[in-house]
Amino acid sequence: MEKNHRIDLKPFEKKIWLSSPTMHGEELEYVIDAYETNWMSTVGENLNELERIACEYTGCSYAVALSSGTAALHMAVKLAGVKSGDKVFCSDMTFDATVNPVVYEGGIPIFIDTEYDTWNMDPVALEKAFELYPDVKVVVFAHLYGTPGKIDEIKCICEKHGAVIIEDAAESLGATYKGIQTGTFGTYNAISFNGNKIITGSSGGMLLTNDKNAANKVRKWSTQARENAPWYQHEELGYNYRMSNVIAGIVRGQFRHLNEHVAQKKAIYERYKEGLKDLPIMMNPYDSEKSQPNFWLSCMLIHPEAMCKQVRGEQEALYISEPGKSCPTEILETLAKYNAEGRPIWKPMHMQPIYRMNGFITREGNGRAKTNAYITGEAVGKDGKPLDVGMDIFHRGLCLPSDNKMTPEQQDIIIEIVKSCFNYE
Repeated sequence: MEKNHRIDLKPFEKKIWLSSPTMHGEELEYVIDAYETNWMSTVGENLNELERIACEYTGCSYAVALSSGTAALHMAVKLAGVKSGDKVFCSDMTFDATVNPVVYEGGIPIFIDTEYDTWNMDPVALEKAFELYPDVKVVVFAHLYGTPGKIDEIKCICEKHGAVIIEDAAESLGATYKGIQTGTFGTYNAISFNGNKIITGSSGGMLLTNDKNAANKVRKWSTQARENAPWYQHEELGYNYRMSNVIAGIVRGQFRHLNEHVAQKKAIYERYKEGLKDLPIMMNPYDSEKSQPNFWLSCMLIHPEAMCKQVRGEQEALYISEPGKSCPTEILETLAKYNAEGRPIWKPMHMQPIYRMNGFITREGNGRAKTNAYITGEAVGKDGKPLDVGMDIFHRGLCLPSDNKMTPEQQDIIIEIVKSCFNYE
């Protein structure tokens, strides 16, 4: 028997994107102003206003607008004093931009496994990591898909061990934890305005901090570390990381619509949750008592017993259809047939070829020996759950189309397409 992927529907005439820019018009006004006043470089009113608005919105004292979220993370790692050979604890299930800046400074990422409650860094595994590596003094912590992690627990552990927190809030701008904006909990924090983020400048990012000296250092470093001299004087390494006044104009216009975008993304998440409630899946979770995500991407996790056989290599995947079951590969391929874009969950960093020799810590200790065993189902903890949580979520999860220009009617069709992957004629 073949699965009913036809479901009497035609492919969308216009592609349904995972998450594309949503523009409003005000952005162009600020860009034109930059053009007409000839402030096209890395200084100007748009930059000044954007940094002021970001501080006002997040509650952080200082903001430095940069060329990307990655640049902001790099500056944060440099501020934290990471040197060659230093080990740094990092979120495991994230985009590699969270981790790469550690390597830019010669640091060695040690990956901390994920927990199921929020799909973020597991505090239990972090505490275990400090037992194994007591000299580590920097933790890079990301909020996956706009969902705040267990911030109280992470901060408590880091304070206990005298470690600096770098908060990667690239995906979580507009999300709050106990009513406080993400991007303000670390000593140094990064947000992103990349093209697919909740608001965008086509590119761009920002470092947020309450440390005035740190902000001033980043302003200097990001403009090639020029000294205050009448000529070009350089006494330390600098970078071409400052945001342009043109990009700042776009983001400045977008900031007006941040709360609106968050509300639209939340509505998408809730419609998926309701529309898919009869399937053997769960939506990406969050702690409703402590946090309010920005719902940047709506994701789903298939129950283990509803997973058909699926194998992923380095760049390809295979699956075998089974009655009443499905897998991320099948659902993503089916969405693509209907001209809709989904995405696999971020492949954990400890599974990436570039980082496979790095340390990986689960809540029960060194996780490297357990990774291969997970594939055979042998590596489970005392609670019966996989020890390698990130690998498990990657294996069973996917990101659904979450574009806030998608209409409810279009989303209803997406829901029917997903349902079809679990049914037969």
